[in-house]
Amino acid sequence: MKAQEHIDFQRIAEAIDFMRQHFTRQPELAEVAEQVHLSPYHFQRMFTEWAGTSPKKFLQYVSIQHAKKMLKEEQATLFDASMETGLSGTGRLHDLFVNIEGMTPGEYKNGGAHLSINYSFAESPFGNILVASTSKGICYMAFADDGAKALEDLQQHFPNAQYRQMLDLAQQNALYIFTHDWSKLHEIKLHLKGTDFQLKVWETLLKIPMGKLTTYGNIAQKIDRPKASRAVGTAIGDNPVAFLIPCHRVIQSTGLLGGYHWGTARKTAMIGWEATRLFEDMRI
Repeated sequence: MKAQEHIDFQRIAEAIDFMRQHFTRQPELAEVAEQVHLSPYHFQRMFTEWAGTSPKKFLQYVSIQHAKKMLKEEQATLFDASMETGLSGTGRLHDLFVNIEGMTPGEYKNGGAHLSINYSFAESPFGNILVASTSKGICYMAFADDGAKALEDLQQHFPNAQYRQMLDLAQQNALYIFTHDWSKLHEIKLHLKGTDFQLKVWETLLKIPMGKLTTYGNIAQKIDRPKASRAVGTAIGDNPVAFLIPCHRVIQSTGLLGGYHWGTARKTAMIGWEATRLFEDMRI
């Protein structure tokens, strides 16, 4: 990400965080703009270019009341239906992820020995991102505010693997998700290192449709472990593939957004960004 684009996203993230903290009084445009040291005019233009909607409308999407409303309306039967069917239509994700292939026990234990991993850095609406793949699929995706630290974290996941900085077809297909050009998406396969429990949780996350939210308790129910909400939360926190496995769509049962490995402001931005695009799809 170019330096200016990084600064712009940081300002947007700060603005979103401010709106999230003060949503109950619906702050005016000028107040939010002042927080990020911009004129109302320049902030409105920058934000609208990034989100595709005005700051005022975006605030409505990401407020805690919006989250509570979604949960209240999402009765168990609707939740089951959305989890099973996803969203249909040419402009939406549907049956995108064919499967999750777990590492073999040997690959799991030996830290990725004999694995060849390609990795590259790319831009996203939410900041720089690091994406990595094996010959079987995407194995890692993380926001990379610090590129060197992000690469170090990847190497800690697979300390014995062979690494090459190269953008391959699997990574390109995965990154199309940020362009909203679903017509270019092919089957995205994931090659993940995790326990059976973790893989089951991550697979369940993949079935949450864009623009929908669910809770840790609902995920626990879905995998037939109704008393395992805490363990589910841990597995979600260990998600190695940012955004593609949408752990940002899981919130607390109270309606609070809860934490996020890559920052609550970024989680809020993702929820609002998806909501605006879903709204635009429905208008078409």
